[in-house]
Amino acid sequence: MDRAELADFLRRCRARLEPAAVGLTAGTRRRTPGLRREEVAQLTGASVDHYTRLEQGRGSRPSRQMLSALARALRLSEDERDHLFHLAGEEPPRARHGPTQHVRPGLLLVLDRLHDAPAQVYSDRGELLAQNAMAVALGGEIEPGENMTRKWFTVPAVRRIFPPEDHAAHSRTHVAQLRAVFAARPEDAQLAALVKELRASSEEFDTLWAEHRVAVRRAETKRFLHPVVGLLELGCEVLLTADCGQRLVIHTASPGSETYERLRLLRVVGIQEFGAAGFDAPVSDSRKSE
Repeated sequence: MDRAELADFLRRCRARLEPAAVGLTAGTRRRTPGLRREEVAQLTGASVDHYTRLEQGRGSRPSRQMLSALARALRLSEDERDHLFHLAGEEPPRARHGPTQHVRPGLLLVLDRLHDAPAQVYSDRGELLAQNAMAVALGGEIEPGENMTRKWFTVPAVRRIFPPEDHAAHSRTHVAQLRAVFAARPEDAQLAALVKELRASSEEFDTLWAEHRVAVRRAETKRFLHPVVGLLELGCEVLLTADCGQRLVIHTASPGSETYERLRLLRVVGIQEFGAAGFDAPVSDSRKSE
């Protein structure tokens, strides 16, 4: 690990990045360009002290998870991410016959600019790669890299944000999407392992897999049961990036609709009521079914 070079690289990457580029408000009394150390710490989920020590060349060797979080927070290109890993004495992540999990800075910039619409970036295997503040407010904070198809079939609490009558359709969509990707990349070891795991652990998944339905997720309408603002009926637009197997999913509401007003309220409420509790939060009875 080259502590001095790592510290210098982190400082320079932080200095070139303006708050607006990562969805933060610049505020006042900002004497130096770029992000503050506490802002980078906030974006990575690390303590300010831990990040400060890295910039001062005094920190312990960062974990691979921390390095990936820094690459996302500092909007590094894939080459810059690899350089960051090398400076920390780690081998950069390599795609094993599958798509990269590194989200391009341009795609993250689009994500940050969507202030009033929940949006997330997924790999075609179903792994969550990034989400904006509105997505956190809608469905709770999810650790980057978690596979949402696995969670859907193995963590019952995940389904609580969707009306029960919609669960079967969501299950079919998850499996049909995975089927399409599995056929396109039979050499993807991670994908094959995921399918094998889910067929063994979920009877529902195994039954649906045997039906051999295939579909790539695109535009649709989805309903959410939020514990504070109630029922939301959102248009779901899916933008595909064919070169790296990622998709940007954006949820919107028609202006003037009841859902539109509730989405505006969700932006005000933010993660205060729901973000910490995530999928385990109870749905408000007064707005459960309208």
